[in-house]
Amino acid sequence: MITRKDFIKQLGALASLSIIPDLAFSNSIFGDKNANASTYNVFDLHCHPGAFFRKGSSSYAGDDNFKKVINDMNANHINGVFLSIVSDLNLLKVTEKGVKPVRSFEKGEAWQSFEQQLSVIQELVALSDTSIINSVKELDKSKKVAVFISCEGADFVDGDIDNINRVFELGVRSVQLVHYAPNTVGDLQTESPINDGLSAYGKEIVKRMNEVGMLIDVAHASFKTVKDVAEITSAPIMLSHSILKKDTNDPVNARAITEEHAKIVAETGGIIGAWPSGLNTDMDDFVAATIELVDVVGIDHVALGTDMDANYKPVIKDYFDVQKWVAALEAKGLSKTEIDKLTSANAKRVLKKTLK
Repeated sequence: MITRKDFIKQLGALASLSIIPDLAFSNSIFGDKNANASTYNVFDLHCHPGAFFRKGSSSYAGDDNFKKVINDMNANHINGVFLSIVSDLNLLKVTEKGVKPVRSFEKGEAWQSFEQQLSVIQELVALSDTSIINSVKELDKSKKVAVFISCEGADFVDGDIDNINRVFELGVRSVQLVHYAPNTVGDLQTESPINDGLSAYGKEIVKRMNEVGMLIDVAHASFKTVKDVAEITSAPIMLSHSILKKDTNDPVNARAITEEHAKIVAETGGIIGAWPSGLNTDMDDFVAATIELVDVVGIDHVALGTDMDANYKPVIKDYFDVQKWVAALEAKGLSKTEIDKLTSANAKRVLKKTLK
């Protein structure tokens, strides 16, 4: 059976003979910020528009930056997003070896950080051309980009499983179990293991999230943690932003995943957000990486997770670039049905099976 990658190689050979003129479009779109492919609604599994979490610090670019990103979303058919709180923000520092925690949480600090960032989101959304939603029905009705709230790191649970119910009532519809700061929920990709995968406490969190109807995000989690989550979840899971590993010593490669890791997520019926980080050199490289991920797990299990505006050397720098990615997928020969799955249909399917 011919793989998508082999099919692309064949298209490239034909293009050199000028038999497929549409492939020239993939070059022209990269030079035109406003050039769009066919119109597809796009769902972004993971983003931080305007780096909102920095509000209150000297590095915050201002509320207008958040509003501009929302306007860019609306201009580029971004129908829905998971806008993510960063629970361990106060602990992190960017180093030559990647993002690293510099200390541990004080009691109650993670919950306080969660509440503060949630308040910022609510304030900024009220000032922007978007709205916070809780269901797929609301997403389907929305004519503008609609915001689901997620949280990167389950640190806010802080030993009280009922905090899952509390954040659900506050509008959170997805929780990423771990981030960069080691916790007692599960092990990370970027730190030495301390839990032997998903802990007993982590299993309680997974079960409670299944019960209330929240999407479990296993981004940043170690292979063993993801495997343990997959074995007990009663709903599909999401790995909101990652990409297949490369043969490189770049620190960001620690956040990439193996083929086996990816397949475990897919076997739950879940999705992986293709992550346009600095692990890919340019848009062409990221498009090839997207197609490679599709070859590994199947067209029904890949989506997009931009990590906007907190990404490492992003290939997709703004939401105009998202449409360039879509146009490049079209130029590579993917069908409209396939592109629709990658841009939004896969995300909606998982949300419908997960949210209550």
